[in-house]
Amino acid sequence: MAERRADSVELRVPVAGMTCAACAQRVERALRELDGVEAARVNAATEVAHVRLDPARASVAAVAERVRRAGYEVPLATVRLAVEGMTCAACVRRVEGALRAVPGVAEATVNLATATAMVRALPGVDAEALVAAVRRAGYGARPLGATDDVEAVRRREIAQWRRRFLLGAVFSIPLLLAMLGHAFGWHGPLWAVLSNGWVQLALATPVQLGVGWVFYRDAWAALRGRTANMSVLVALGTTAAFVYSLVALLAPGLGARGLYFEVAALLLTLIALGKTLEAVAKGRTSTAIRALLELRPPRARVRRDGRDEEVPASAVVVGDVVVVRPGERIPVDGEVLEGHSAVDESLLTGESVPVEKGPGDRVVGGTVNAHGVLVVRATAVGADTVLGQIVRAVEEAQASKPPIQALADRVSAVFVPAVLGVAALTFLGWWLLIGDPTRGLVAAVAVLVIACPCALGLATPTAVMVGTGRGAQAGLLVRGGEALEAAARLDTMVLDKTGTLTEGRPRLVEVAALEGDEAAVLRWAAAAERNSEHPLATAVVAAAAARGLELPETDAFEAVPGGGVRARVQGREVRVGAPRWLEAEGIALNAAAPTLEAFEAAGRTAVGVAVADRIVGVLALADAPRPEAAAAVRALERLGLAVWLASGDHERTARALAAQVGIDPARVRAPLRPAEKADLVRTLRGEGRRVGMVGDGINDGPALAAADVGFALRSGTDVAIEAADVTLVRPDLRGLAAAVLLARATLRLIRQNLFWAFVYNTLGIPLAAFGRLNPVVAGLAMALSSVSVTLNSLRLRRFDPWAAARRLGD
Repeated sequence: MAERRADSVELRVPVAGMTCAACAQRVERALRELDGVEAARVNAATEVAHVRLDPARASVAAVAERVRRAGYEVPLATVRLAVEGMTCAACVRRVEGALRAVPGVAEATVNLATATAMVRALPGVDAEALVAAVRRAGYGARPLGATDDVEAVRRREIAQWRRRFLLGAVFSIPLLLAMLGHAFGWHGPLWAVLSNGWVQLALATPVQLGVGWVFYRDAWAALRGRTANMSVLVALGTTAAFVYSLVALLAPGLGARGLYFEVAALLLTLIALGKTLEAVAKGRTSTAIRALLELRPPRARVRRDGRDEEVPASAVVVGDVVVVRPGERIPVDGEVLEGHSAVDESLLTGESVPVEKGPGDRVVGGTVNAHGVLVVRATAVGADTVLGQIVRAVEEAQASKPPIQALADRVSAVFVPAVLGVAALTFLGWWLLIGDPTRGLVAAVAVLVIACPCALGLATPTAVMVGTGRGAQAGLLVRGGEALEAAARLDTMVLDKTGTLTEGRPRLVEVAALEGDEAAVLRWAAAAERNSEHPLATAVVAAAAARGLELPETDAFEAVPGGGVRARVQGREVRVGAPRWLEAEGIALNAAAPTLEAFEAAGRTAVGVAVADRIVGVLALADAPRPEAAAAVRALERLGLAVWLASGDHERTARALAAQVGIDPARVRAPLRPAEKADLVRTLRGEGRRVGMVGDGINDGPALAAADVGFALRSGTDVAIEAADVTLVRPDLRGLAAAVLLARATLRLIRQNLFWAFVYNTLGIPLAAFGRLNPVVAGLAMALSSVSVTLNSLRLRRFDPWAAARRLGD
């Protein structure tokens, strides 16, 4: 056991999935091999690992990843914080560093656009410890419980900056008039008063102390933490102009020439104006979440003891019976107990035609009951509803960072110190080389205020916020910035067959009996399949029920992924599944070969039925292609993606479907087991392709995980947000093209934002250093740069990815 260091950290790490002492030993061994771990002891009974590590060499994230590689999971809690006082990308890095230094924190991501932090940490990490860490870094923080709190923070931020701007404007406008009077040679009593140095001092001081106070506070906090941010630049630049003018007024004999009170005051006022506009614009980037939240009705009508009473929707619990009248939004996810009505599910499906609902049907919270009264038993409430999952997915996506942000982060780490250096060299150059320290001061102030790390900090998060929010409104749920960027770069799409290219509602169309009659073959098959959840099994059982067949009891049921099922029926072993699997099980298919070939040539899925190791019949099932499948394939190919079909069906069946929807026969791979689909994805990636995989999230799990981007296609009431990187809530395959289009549009905006942020600083700083920019103009440009980045991102709100995808598919 390694010797304990003074700065070692003790962690209590929960480990999920251990079943025995061997599991504990496996995790213990994996942790001890991790560099930086000094000691590890795992208890299988309590499912807890006690780890001592050197925080300089190992982290909670590394520990969690090592446990995951060993085959187990470390459950992490998520804490959201509202952070106040951040002004630029340097602030983001400072807050993230402070949060990651808290023992037990695995990840910390700070979003400048929303002024929030998303922290993933070990259970038991106190939110107050996170708040204290942020406060020690010089910023305000408090835990967030709901998105409404973010909106309250945003409204307060706008109000604060508006008050600062109005305070500055009241005192700065007279100084502006004095400056204009001097420039244009205006004369008169008013200009004489406004040009008086003592009057200008009286006007500038409230602005310097009142409006400038927030920059002094934030600058002091940053410097105390041995870092620098935008507030340091603003505070230093305006203070230099103010103090220089004060010296010129009080001690003119020291050589200072000219008064620049109006420069300091106007700079602070313009920056306050820019911050007000920026806060308003940033608020508009989160309209998507607000729109989703507004779908939740505030109150619900609950039936208790035979009486209906109105309660807050947040007070409804699972199992409550809710009464929904015509025209009302359904407050919970649930099952209809009584009543018949049509429900508008356009929230999820995008279809404006209401869906008929009756007893036993599922309904989703946030959808609208068109007519008739529905009595619904709540099965999910609050954050557990489909709508709650969508909101949570969008919030987490907006809190994430795409890889392209790394460049801006690296630049922001050195940006402010570099600007301070350029400003110092500017002043010294004008003083020592030109002999004009006054112009040197003015140029240095212009350098300090023209530099804008804000635009760099906002370039990516504002675009990601608008993009993911627009996606949520369009039924395209992207799990994070990394998935968004990866989707934009895709050049290959691999599609599953059943439930993806087809409607996922197969039906039995023919039974070929090789021994006995058709009814006997179907009875054997349905009995074996009755416990399976596979769509083909459901179709077989439904066909047997439609023919009125009574099914015998079964036992020893086993489902073989990518193969079929085996079960004991009336004492005999029955296997039902893919012909290739049956052959692998040792069953001769010679007698069934002509039938199998005929079914597969017709594009049908052939399923063999074997009893006691003998093939007794073949079932033919048909699953119609989705109506939009061919258009979806065309849209993807016109986007430059190579479309592949990977199916567990026989090759003849898969090729027949590929011909129907327009997929190149050379890109059809069948039959493939789940592991072989994953191998195909890995092979394509090994060729340098960027691969998206589309599947049902069950048998296709390995392939989805192997792809650069995994897509899950879900029906409206069966949203599995965690199944893939991108979830298509609407059951329309053209959503794949829509998601790629949205991702490309978002990435294009990010590049534009970063380009203009870099160009602005690259051109602006030299111009200011050479005295070509008045400090007031420089301040205005700086104030508007971050606003322009945010407004550019907001253009994405007008983009309709579905309309673009439909045009490509036509």
